[in-house]
Amino acid sequence: MTRPDAPPAISRAMPWFLLVAIVLFALNLRGPIVAIAPVIGQIRDEVGLSAATAGLLTSLPVLCFALATPVAAALIGRAGPERAVLISLVGILIGTLVRAQGEFGTAVVGTIIIGVGITVGNVVVPVVVRRDFPADRVGIVTGVYTATLNVGAMLTSLGTAPLADWLGWRAAITAWAVLAVVAIIVWGQATGWRMALLGRIRNAGGDAAPEPASAPAHSASYRSLTAFLLMLAFAGQAFSYYGITTWLPTILHDLQGLDAKAAGASSSIFQIMAVLGAVGVPLLASRWRPGSVVAVVGALWLAMPLGLLLAPDLWFLWSVLGGAAQGGGITIVFIIIVRMSRTDAQARGMSAFVQGGGYLLAATGPSIVGAVHEATGGWSVPLIVVTCSVLALGVFGIIASRRVESRHP
Repeated sequence: MTRPDAPPAISRAMPWFLLVAIVLFALNLRGPIVAIAPVIGQIRDEVGLSAATAGLLTSLPVLCFALATPVAAALIGRAGPERAVLISLVGILIGTLVRAQGEFGTAVVGTIIIGVGITVGNVVVPVVVRRDFPADRVGIVTGVYTATLNVGAMLTSLGTAPLADWLGWRAAITAWAVLAVVAIIVWGQATGWRMALLGRIRNAGGDAAPEPASAPAHSASYRSLTAFLLMLAFAGQAFSYYGITTWLPTILHDLQGLDAKAAGASSSIFQIMAVLGAVGVPLLASRWRPGSVVAVVGALWLAMPLGLLLAPDLWFLWSVLGGAAQGGGITIVFIIIVRMSRTDAQARGMSAFVQGGGYLLAATGPSIVGAVHEATGGWSVPLIVVTCSVLALGVFGIIASRRVESRHP
């Protein structure tokens, strides 16, 4: 199966080096947020923050994902995907450098810059994947992308605490800016190659096959009940992910007595296992209906909060199951977005709608979990809150998937 609006020559020639560029880009789209978690205790002590206020340093980027998504979609439409990726990476680089300077106010400014930069990246990747990869490879490329998101999160989760012991927490969270620099260089090279390839196709009399003008950008977004349900499912996934990611080192410290380094390393299991889910879900999606995949992902995700609640001694097992599920959860949502979209403009509008609304709800996750923990003095009620958000992923995701199946069998 090929898309009528994707130049076949690019679909054949581009994917290998473009995939490398996407992987390096993806390393920067979660790591800067997760880097705060292993040193959040040090930040609270030095800056004098409550748990709920400290949670803002993780939840603010997620709030930016929601509020800045319409701007990101407009920017991508105006500047084009290539420039949008560079703008995203430069924003992440500047925000990372600013965040570690000064006190809480400066950290907030840097965090917002990071959040806006990542928002552009969140929206543009489905557009690039749909445009430049053959339809039969979209699922696996999406899986590689979402797996790399979690590899980036795992690297920062595992490495920030040791770096903080050596250099201090400010230098530790700044050090990850090197990933943005590398990605900027490689993406610039990939963009040059793509434009050169397009020029050769046109000079040889080829057709870049512009996408049809008959499908408006938002025809697959806010007017669709399916998209609204998918947005709620995405909100459940993201709320659970950021709620667990922010507080898992603290949960493991409080429930299992692990020190900061051990808790940070242990929580990295939750991140790295997402690679298994992100790669495995596209394989399942090629054989199963999307609703069945969502059901499996939801069941595995539930093991994380319920397991920590009922049998915290088995945290390693729950981290493995929950980690694989959270990697699979975001992957299946992105696969459904691409399947529902018929043009690049639809993919952009659908991606912006689902992620914008979903992240608006998910942005409250770290602060709500932290506030409930402070109010109750334990982790039982916060874990019940996360359980409810996972159920939202399963219920709304299955309903949305069945609607997609009926229209796009």
